[in-house]
Amino acid sequence: MLVQHKQMFVMFLLMVSGWAAHGQEVAHDDKFRQLEEILPTPNSYRTASGAPGHAYWQQQADYDIKVEIDDARQMLTGSERISYTNNSPDTLRYLWVQLENNIKTPASDSELAASAPEMDEVSYWWLHHELAKETFDGGFKISRVVDDHGAAIDHTIVKTMMRLDLREPLKPKDTTRFHINWSCKINDAKVIGRRTGYEYFEKDKNYIYELGHWFPRMAAYTDVNGWQNKQFMGRGEFTLEFGNYKVAITVPADHIVAATGVLQNPEKVLTKNQRERLKKAESAERPLFVVTPEEALAAQGSKRTDKKTWVFHAENVRDFAFASSRKFIWDAMVQKVEGKPVWAMSYYPNEAAPLWSRYSTHAIAHTLDVYSRFATAYPYPVALSVNGPIHGMEYPMICFCGRRPEEDGTYSKRTKYGLISLVIHEVGHNWFPMMINSDERQWTWMDEGLNSFLQSVAQREWEEKYPARWGTPRNIGSYMSSDRQVPIMTNSESLLQFGGNAYAKPAAALTILRETVLGRELFDFAFKEYCRRWAFKRPEPADLFRTLEDASAVDLDWFWRGWFYTTDHVDIAIEKVRLFEMETGDPENDKALARARKAKEKESLSSIRDKKRVKRVERFPELLDFYNEYDPLAVTVKDRDDFAELLQGIEDRYKPLLKVKRYFYVLDFVNKGGLVMPVILDMVYEDGTQRQVRIPAELWRRNSKRVSKLFVTQKKIVSVTLDPHLETADTDLSNNHWPRLPVEGVVPLKGHEEKQTNPMQEARKQKE
Repeated sequence: MLVQHKQMFVMFLLMVSGWAAHGQEVAHDDKFRQLEEILPTPNSYRTASGAPGHAYWQQQADYDIKVEIDDARQMLTGSERISYTNNSPDTLRYLWVQLENNIKTPASDSELAASAPEMDEVSYWWLHHELAKETFDGGFKISRVVDDHGAAIDHTIVKTMMRLDLREPLKPKDTTRFHINWSCKINDAKVIGRRTGYEYFEKDKNYIYELGHWFPRMAAYTDVNGWQNKQFMGRGEFTLEFGNYKVAITVPADHIVAATGVLQNPEKVLTKNQRERLKKAESAERPLFVVTPEEALAAQGSKRTDKKTWVFHAENVRDFAFASSRKFIWDAMVQKVEGKPVWAMSYYPNEAAPLWSRYSTHAIAHTLDVYSRFATAYPYPVALSVNGPIHGMEYPMICFCGRRPEEDGTYSKRTKYGLISLVIHEVGHNWFPMMINSDERQWTWMDEGLNSFLQSVAQREWEEKYPARWGTPRNIGSYMSSDRQVPIMTNSESLLQFGGNAYAKPAAALTILRETVLGRELFDFAFKEYCRRWAFKRPEPADLFRTLEDASAVDLDWFWRGWFYTTDHVDIAIEKVRLFEMETGDPENDKALARARKAKEKESLSSIRDKKRVKRVERFPELLDFYNEYDPLAVTVKDRDDFAELLQGIEDRYKPLLKVKRYFYVLDFVNKGGLVMPVILDMVYEDGTQRQVRIPAELWRRNSKRVSKLFVTQKKIVSVTLDPHLETADTDLSNNHWPRLPVEGVVPLKGHEEKQTNPMQEARKQKE
């Protein structure tokens, strides 16, 4: 019975304090609750510090590939020998191979699961696209799967995956080798996209081919997921193993090929002049042509029917891509990375010049410089950017980028910076995820978000006031306050507002972490440590979270929880500012303060209007007495005696405090958005001087909804601005000021609308 009463009493206390309310939300919403219950348990593969453990392992897949482009039929035919090494502690009875091109079939899950668009209005392109999908089959046609001795391997194709049933189980540390032959149609990238394809030029009857995920390749087997054989639906990109590649690419003899890796036979595929230019470019300060615009124009009309084979070799890469065309101009320069030379090269048709010849290779070199300083040194010998039909897609050492000038060679500001940003972003993917090999099939943000963040750093180092989009906190507010969104920690295929979730929000979060929460010195050290630890390994989100805390000595669980696991947004408001002045007991001081407060009291409207009316005491003065002349704020003898008595009871060391003049301001803040953040304030005093105060997010740790902060000042405050530099992604700035400021806006005249202009073209017309 005693126990029962005790339990009831404890329950009563819990209910009174708001901690138990029949399963309803607790009054104290702990935004600082630790993430241990969410993050996976550390083990010998991944430690609690966020570093790879002593038993960390990953598989290796090496490829020897021969492939040929049929320029007449837009077909790809290939054969490969894969050497697969089992570095795991597990024995494998079967292997999974990825066949991502099978997404380009009418019956693919990606097509069948696609929801209907809004049908109130459709474009001609959409109609063309929909009709083309009915008949186009760009899936892999597998013609041969055999072991190294030529014996057939039983295999089962499951949509975008193929299972190989091994004759003998593959034991730890053993290697198996097998061969696959295949062919596939190359898609018209302007009609059926999917990150790869060709562009046809009606004017000169030529093609640019950009080939990514063009060959069957090994699925990843990891300590986290086992086989990562989640079907390819389109958005969740690639989860791959590192390996070495030897690739022989056969194309028409007048084609120029750009590819992952180092060209092994330049003497067989390049002219003497081209090889000499390449040698000269090694020491050039600026990009030089290897294939000139004139040579590219001449090749467009040649249409040779003989063939050449370009051989490339790449070490320790997770993928391979290439591009081929007789239209390519090729320019190059060398960028030093920690003293080592790296080729920066661009390939593009005359239609892309002069925009590409001016900016692309410089943007590559700039990216190599900045990312190597902030992440880890670029380890490969080349970095390429190719212009073609693919707007933006990344692979090891090579990327595909869109953007071209107008036919007259002019371009808008948007096109110029769009190209520079695109090249920085796609080349930047060499770090995330090509080196720091995160699982894109699960977490798009781990490569796109981190890369977009570092892209914003590189853009700011390109020029002052660079028109950046991602990585700027003030630009993310509208997305974060929107209804249709999911947390960053959502699988790639289930994301809503893909760009906001996977690119913009994590980039803004890391910018805030760097500039506002940790500061640049701490963040840069911790971020570089993450990149160092996980270069050429496979990190998970927990490894990033734990490493940044481990290397900074700052508890960031509240930050990861709010920004990555919720859809809360930042909206902190200054609700009220209260001013207190100290009453010391000294009647001279205290009654003077009271008199000043009384003098500030506003008269009522009735009192003001009644002043003209004759009062009764004015007609009958005998009604006036002592209290009509009595001043309750006058200092009396008793007041002075009481104060003297008070002083006798105060220790001498405290008596000087009674003469100190201070103002006590209490600022009341309300967290309307739910996301706790540091509180940054600009205070302006009555003499015009200013003070900035930066309060850590821990201010909210005991009450995440409402908090008050005391400021003791020597001068009166006349205004307070919250988040003055717009660094926290606050979504409503109207409540960030005391006193409140008017909300400004513009009213455009009817018919007035902003149009994109090309000032370069207008200037040229004026000259003409």
